[in-house]
Amino acid sequence: MGELSVWHWLVVIGVFVLLFGARKLPEAARGLGRSARILKAELRAEDTAPAPAEPTTPAEPPAPASPAATAAGPESAPAPEATRPTVT
Repeated sequence: MGELSVWHWLVVIGVFVLLFGARKLPEAARGLGRSARILKAELRAEDTAPAPAEPTTPAEPPAPASPAATAAGPESAPAPEATRPTVT
């Protein structure tokens, strides 16, 4: 039980002939063969392909912002002196 004998294969082939007709069977077999070849080629290519290189980290971390650049902000501007309105 569970084994496929010659008679099972003959029945399967007979069903294919009845369903698809004798004319389309060679065409279907060619398509199946091409698909199997493509699958094998892709599997081989996947096995032989080198692993993708890991991204490299920069040798030096980015330098912090220079003090001159941060000093140019509004904090370094002189505070305005309080002015009194003049009466004329």
